[in-house]
Amino acid sequence: MRIVEVRAKTVRVETSMFNARGSRVNSAATVLAAITDVVRGGRPVIGFSYSATGFQPPTHQLNERFIPKLLQMKEDELNIDPRHFDPAATLQALKKGEKLGGDGERATAVGTIECAVWDAVAKLAQAPAYKLIADRYNGGRLAGKVECYVGGGWYSPGKGPDALRDEVKKYLDMGYRTVKIKVGGLPLAEDLKRVDAALAVVGDPKRLAVDANSGIGPERRPEFANALKGYGLRWFEEPTHPNDYQGNAEFIAMYGNPVATGENQFSLEELRNLARYGGMRPGTDLLQWDIPHAYGIHEAANIIGMLAGFGWSPASMIPHGGNQISLNASAAFGFGACEAYPDVFGVLSGYADGLEVVDGHLTIGHWEGFGFEGQAGLFSKMKELVPEHY
Repeated sequence: MRIVEVRAKTVRVETSMFNARGSRVNSAATVLAAITDVVRGGRPVIGFSYSATGFQPPTHQLNERFIPKLLQMKEDELNIDPRHFDPAATLQALKKGEKLGGDGERATAVGTIECAVWDAVAKLAQAPAYKLIADRYNGGRLAGKVECYVGGGWYSPGKGPDALRDEVKKYLDMGYRTVKIKVGGLPLAEDLKRVDAALAVVGDPKRLAVDANSGIGPERRPEFANALKGYGLRWFEEPTHPNDYQGNAEFIAMYGNPVATGENQFSLEELRNLARYGGMRPGTDLLQWDIPHAYGIHEAANIIGMLAGFGWSPASMIPHGGNQISLNASAAFGFGACEAYPDVFGVLSGYADGLEVVDGHLTIGHWEGFGFEGQAGLFSKMKELVPEHY
């Protein structure tokens, strides 16, 4: 069994929303199809993946470096037979010859391929990806339901507290129970009005989180920490630059309540430094790295094992990026929750169309691979890579 061809392209979605840094939401991703030589039902078994959102799509790195590297692998380096598949060998082969450090330049490209390989292998096994992941890394234990919260409350022109209040109410009506909103993009007094507006709808402060997207500098952190610590929110996300570990520790000391970060760490080594030096407290704070942005599923298992040495449980880990990859991983690894972006990234976000959020939770479905085929909008873009097979 071999992967005989890989195709990748960029998909973009228009948006007018902004985060605390004044940066427009990056609604772009790479979609990828890995075509195998196994034919079933008249078409080849194809592993699909995409890079998720949040960073520039790695289409160039894939087409110029990593797809050629994948296709040059010997069959025993990339054995996609489910009985013998070795994701560690696949990851090692994709990393071969790459310079140490600078993981952000390549981790998303590698992770996108790695996830496509998992999708193909699970389809060959005629099983959900979450089952293969749980069997390999978690003793077969699966969470049938996963908590799911909304990443919303973005800034946009003309959007005030009343509009935010309506947005939050809509999410609750959709079945979500925890909502995250942006802070740091306005003067503190204006952001507090937004927090109060959202709280008026959710009621319990443990149902509300805030996200600064690393947009408050050192001079503003004390005022935000002091003003918000009395609210008792679910968490305060990304209060510092991702690699300012000392600054993160200082904010935690000022704020005291749960802090979440990690979506902009791209490797085990970066997350280890966050655990060592970032002041993060197991059982209180939350780690949120993005699986396809940090080398994929196998590296996620390595990261979980590394963090266990610092006292961390998967229950205190919430993968960034609301999509089928993070849902499968959350169910398989026992992560504390996953997130959703109902109104932000268009076809590049969300879950299989038949899934419904009930009392803040998603119940996993039965599908082959990651289940992209059940997500009509996104899968329509994936099928465009292989039109001759659909």
